[in-house]
Amino acid sequence: MSGYQELIGNHTLKWPYPVNYGKETEVSTDVLIIGGGVAGCHAAINAAKQGVKVAVVDKASIYRSGSGGAGVDHWGGALTNPRSRTTPEESIELAEGPFIPSDYSLGHIRYITSKESYDALLDMEQMGMKIRDVDDEFVGAPFRDEETRLMFAYDYDNPTCIRVMGSNVKPCLYNELKRLGVELREHIMVTGLLNEGGKQGGRIVGATGVNIRTGEFYIFKAKATILATAQPLRIWIFNTELVGSYVEHDDPNLAGDGDAMGWLAGAELTMMERSQDSSGPFRYPPYGTGNASNTWFACSMVDADGKEIPWVDGNGNVLKTVEERYHNGGEGGRRGNGARLIPDLAERITKGEYKLPLYADLPGMPEHERRAIFGLMVGNEGKTRMAVYDMYTRYGFDPDKDMLQANVLPPALAGRMGPWWDMKSALASAPQWRATAFIGGGGLLVDWDMKTTLEGLYAAGAQTAGGGGHAGAAATGRYAGRKAAAYIKEAGDPVIDRTQVDEEKTRVYAPVGRKGDIGWKELHGGIARIMQDYCGEYKSEGVLKRGLWWLNSIRESEAERVYVRNPHELARFLETMVRLTVGELIMNASLARQASSEPLDFWRLDYPEVDPPEWQRFVTIRLENGEAKVGERPFKFWLLPPNAPTYEENYRQHCGL
Repeated sequence: MSGYQELIGNHTLKWPYPVNYGKETEVSTDVLIIGGGVAGCHAAINAAKQGVKVAVVDKASIYRSGSGGAGVDHWGGALTNPRSRTTPEESIELAEGPFIPSDYSLGHIRYITSKESYDALLDMEQMGMKIRDVDDEFVGAPFRDEETRLMFAYDYDNPTCIRVMGSNVKPCLYNELKRLGVELREHIMVTGLLNEGGKQGGRIVGATGVNIRTGEFYIFKAKATILATAQPLRIWIFNTELVGSYVEHDDPNLAGDGDAMGWLAGAELTMMERSQDSSGPFRYPPYGTGNASNTWFACSMVDADGKEIPWVDGNGNVLKTVEERYHNGGEGGRRGNGARLIPDLAERITKGEYKLPLYADLPGMPEHERRAIFGLMVGNEGKTRMAVYDMYTRYGFDPDKDMLQANVLPPALAGRMGPWWDMKSALASAPQWRATAFIGGGGLLVDWDMKTTLEGLYAAGAQTAGGGGHAGAAATGRYAGRKAAAYIKEAGDPVIDRTQVDEEKTRVYAPVGRKGDIGWKELHGGIARIMQDYCGEYKSEGVLKRGLWWLNSIRESEAERVYVRNPHELARFLETMVRLTVGELIMNASLARQASSEPLDFWRLDYPEVDPPEWQRFVTIRLENGEAKVGERPFKFWLLPPNAPTYEENYRQHCGL
């Protein structure tokens, strides 16, 4: 009994599951998929369709786990839909054009998504998710295609983003997994990858895990493994009470398991130095305040006196009607010429032309656009179905009558310019509060097969460098599942090294029975504070090295004093150690890039030059014998020999269709 249990005595709650620390369960399969979110489910479904044995492992219930568990309202990158006017090649050309100073988009990931996003959406329709206006609720709306009944978002002239009714996306995927006979292992946290011969850098032949309810130890043996655990979160910020608010799109339980496992196994990662501003733990629920971007694009905005704020096109010309906003390139626009609120809004507020607070004027919108924003999109988007749509409606909010206040002015509306925005930014988002990039962030480096630099190991979704977004996760998961299934038909039988298993088992159970004096929450909070202090918005060599020293100190001291009282706390402790490892990874990657970079939102005080030509490249990093090994890849490495010269040729060679 721990000191804490002795303190609270009879008030200790009885653990509701039988605890079997150390008991082993072995699972053998052809393809092992770690992570049962959107990417993992699509990978499993498409591998199973190839006739191979598939197992999915997730630390939650797959029925609703992952960032897509709460739903999806729009499906991007559907460039092959029948109304699209943009080809995948044109999309790549735009992404790599002169309006982006450096190409960190990883074109092969973008191209695979562009080619397969719409097919993945059609797969979802077959599984039972509504992707069309089959009930004719929006007949006559300018975003509805009357022939296909598809409904488009943002840009009605270049319809590649489809509005969907995806609040049930994960149940649909789950039911398909069950129908195909995929083995589902839930409530198991995978703790490490197994290398052939137990040697770092060797072929991946399986993984280990621990059941977060019973504490049982699992050994998975597989010919091919797919990592699909998305990007790490809560590295800089930790707040258990406000956890649902400060993670905008994603499952707050994402710890970076796949990044840490891949790193320790010897895989190569890139762009791990990339991060972005975070609004911190004090934000309102995502899309729960009035705004005019993303899900709310292109909502009318008014000031405190009801004065409407103009929308302009890319050339600064005022758009006179609501519909015009959707015929000017949509949010972001093609080549940066999309419709937007006046770019000098912050300055005009400062001068008194517009008065705070601002409001989203839903009643002033055309009825079809109002219902599309608040009913169709907010009603299906992840994290807004219940927290915003259901709750606001239940307590009286009526979009036909009520406006919704904007708490701060998002950067998409005003840009980070002007004294008003600077003031609000400083209050809402302290510079040391960072977050891993939502789309296009760092992760495992993969090739045209979605294979990592380790034999037998694949990755999909936001697990990959440059990956992210719901449609991207679906498309790359779909693709990776096929490729892994093809690989196992020629791969030899996996042989697991028992010494490596025993070492991992010892590590996993180290805090069990320990009479420590630190809980996992305190450990996590301390790691987040080190990341804030030593790896914030502005970095330098001395500060980063000091941060690595502190993380190592925590690993050797405080982490050895953590106690756990049940398998749940054991899993939380192991996740905290994952975040410590990811913090080390990020700091090492930050040391490796000796230049500042605007597209990476990366700023070195000791290397202030922004994107010098010699640093316009990918910095790669891998672990070898306890040391971080730095490498590099040139832009468009996915098109260099021995690859084929064009995107389409590469895709045809590798896609397996």
